[in-house]
Amino acid sequence: MPRKSFAVIGMGRFGQSVVEELIKQEVDVLVIDKDPERIAKMSKIATHAVTLDTTDVIALKEVGISSIDHVVVAIGKDLQSSILTTLILKDLGVKQVTVKVQDTNHMKIIKKLGADEIIQPEQQSGKRLASKIVSDNVLDYIDLNESHSFIVVNATAKIIDSTIINLDVRNKFKINVVAVRRNGDIIIPNADTVIEDKDQLLLIGSNNDLAKFNAWLKK
Repeated sequence: MPRKSFAVIGMGRFGQSVVEELIKQEVDVLVIDKDPERIAKMSKIATHAVTLDTTDVIALKEVGISSIDHVVVAIGKDLQSSILTTLILKDLGVKQVTVKVQDTNHMKIIKKLGADEIIQPEQQSGKRLASKIVSDNVLDYIDLNESHSFIVVNATAKIIDSTIINLDVRNKFKINVVAVRRNGDIIIPNADTVIEDKDQLLLIGSNNDLAKFNAWLKK
């Protein structure tokens, strides 16, 4: 399966936190901002960082934005740029566009423009967003501290019909299955609990170990 590519537009605090987490997860990320000083700073950690006005359609085409799988619009207080950038990205056929919004009115406009997901930073951290968008299989993600998290993932074909003891995730990945969500009910699993189709696993562990498990789960 080819690796997903990402772009983050706007290098305020939220945008930077998204980029930093994406880089930790070793994915390809294009960093864009119209402020050359911010780009100079981000170019020290990001492989691809360009100074660009994202309301310029031609400039966006030149950096190949249409080929990016998921673009996060994290533009700060410039609502006009945020709105125009979102419109352009959707017109250019970007598959997935996530937009950080400032308030309810901003959110209404962005929804009408067809954004695939809308983020209000006070409700969702940049780190959490980055962790979620890297994997289509992560349904929810909650920071417990700087190094540990709680996530919810779909059971894939790789583990369906396996028992908890056979999965042995505690020894193999140093993570724990806290619960299984099945048909809206929560099951506290024991060693003999069998993972069924459409189950969701509630997991806890270090961020690195959870990422390793999720990567294994998708192979």
